[in-house]
Amino acid sequence: MSRRLLIVGIVLACGTGAGMASDLMSVPVQSSAVAIPVGGEGYNWNGFYAGLYGVVQSSAERDVETGVGVEAGVNAQFDFFLVGGEVALQGLTGDTIDTAYGQVTGRGGVLITNDLLAYASAGYGMELTGTGESDLLAGGGIEYAINDALSVNAEYTRSFSIEGDNDKNQFTLGARFHF
Repeated sequence: MSRRLLIVGIVLACGTGAGMASDLMSVPVQSSAVAIPVGGEGYNWNGFYAGLYGVVQSSAERDVETGVGVEAGVNAQFDFFLVGGEVALQGLTGDTIDTAYGQVTGRGGVLITNDLLAYASAGYGMELTGTGESDLLAGGGIEYAINDALSVNAEYTRSFSIEGDNDKNQFTLGARFHF
């Protein structure tokens, strides 16, 4: 019985070695004619910009407020990645209060196409009139370059109260002029 097991073991070992020594099979592959869009050519996102936007903000404490804002910022593009910073000032009005709100944010994004940017943002915001609330900000948006000097954007921002107890949801829609 042990002699049979030894012979079966030798046959199996020899069969495995022969299988491992065979050449790998190769299959030729053709490259695709479809190009993957990446940044680097086309619109140049580097530089300064200033813009105007409309804002709608909602919170449990103040319901819905609407307003307009101005912003200024700078972008730096690295291949299809973008980083930047921005300051903004907006005036809001609603049923309970009229106020001004300022914010400083940083953003980082990726170019979906040469002229379409998706980004995330984070920063600090504070009420300049009224109750003096301050918030941590987190959000994201999309921006589309219409031409070398103009882009449009839509952004959602969630604020988390540092001072005060008024977490907010904010949606903006605006135009940015690039220099």
